[in-house]
Amino acid sequence: MTTDDAADLKTALLSVIENKGLTRLPEPVKLASGAMSSEFIDGKVALAEWSDLELACRVMVAEVTAAGIEFDASGGLTMGADALAVGVAAVAGCRWFFVRKEPKGRGTNRLVEGARLGPGDRTLLVEDVITTGGSIIRAHDAIVATGATVVAASTVVDRGDEAAERFAAVGVPYFPLIGYADLGIAPIVGVT
Repeated sequence: MTTDDAADLKTALLSVIENKGLTRLPEPVKLASGAMSSEFIDGKVALAEWSDLELACRVMVAEVTAAGIEFDASGGLTMGADALAVGVAAVAGCRWFFVRKEPKGRGTNRLVEGARLGPGDRTLLVEDVITTGGSIIRAHDAIVATGATVVAASTVVDRGDEAAERFAAVGVPYFPLIGYADLGIAPIVGVT
């Protein structure tokens, strides 16, 4: 893929997020991070059509592989990562996994479902929308606990700067596809 092709795909993805996922509300609502915002970004609604999800996954894979990073499996914390995990796996020809918010409490009681991960596995963490990075860092910690390596993390939309700082602190390359400035919204800051 050429640089121009990648830029065109990213522009198309921005349009999808702006037109299908971004809602400007008259009153602020509470986000999963605990922050309040009158701009709500619903990544699941934005990427509900396969062509839009495939576009996001192609851009994600292109960004990560252009940096010379290889991975064997993609996934993240359930719900925000689920569609992307499977879509990236389809585009990249790798395995997928989901990280539960808590073990199921029966059966195998696993926290990580899908691909069985362990030493030697290289994983790409994915998420639809990140505000502070709390969810994707929870997924990071669960994957590291399996013995697998997190080689990179990516999100479709990053609403702030905290996730980049968190990934820098653990030495994981981070690839946000769209930032708050791209959407013309204020960053979310100071929420933990």
